[in-house]
Amino acid sequence: MARLTADKPFLHPDCEITDATFGRYIEIGRGSRVAHSHLDDYSYCDRYADIANASVGKFSNIAAFVRIGATDHPMEKASQHHFHYRSGDYFDDATHDADWFAFRQTRRAVIGHDTWLGNGAQVRPEVTIGHGAVVAGGAIVTKDVPPYMIVAGIPAVPLRARFTQSVADRMMALAWWDWPHDALRTALDDFRAMQAEAFLEKYE
Repeated sequence: MARLTADKPFLHPDCEITDATFGRYIEIGRGSRVAHSHLDDYSYCDRYADIANASVGKFSNIAAFVRIGATDHPMEKASQHHFHYRSGDYFDDATHDADWFAFRQTRRAVIGHDTWLGNGAQVRPEVTIGHGAVVAGGAIVTKDVPPYMIVAGIPAVPLRARFTQSVADRMMALAWWDWPHDALRTALDDFRAMQAEAFLEKYE
């Protein structure tokens, strides 16, 4: 595989990209769809991810077959079927319901920095995954997840915190995800070797 670059995302084959923007050092896995979304610096998704109407932070790790921002059908109306908002596909004299599609795009999912979404996880619209959080494979997240919390299940519930609250607060304050590229390279050996508290003691 070619080395990632700052100037454009690395798109594997068969990706579908619509109205999406990308930060630096981005990788989009084979067959993935990214629509009406932004992925910030260093984030990636593996194969066949489906990301819609989402704001993804830096250093997010999105596994294969993850779905973020899956759109809802209008359950409160007479019909849930898309014939009444994708009407141009069905009737010669009708157009799509632009207001409905615009409304869908406002229902953003927010994925924080340094997050990990496991294989097949789903994040519903208008849900925020806090910085440093982990979503277990197969989980369906219907409520906000606090920073540095690990969640699992259907619907997803907290399992445990990644770090003590003190360490989590210190990590949030350190905000290493905002460091320049050169600073990340300088600290690379410590990212590899150090546990969180030792890393904080050195870099706070």
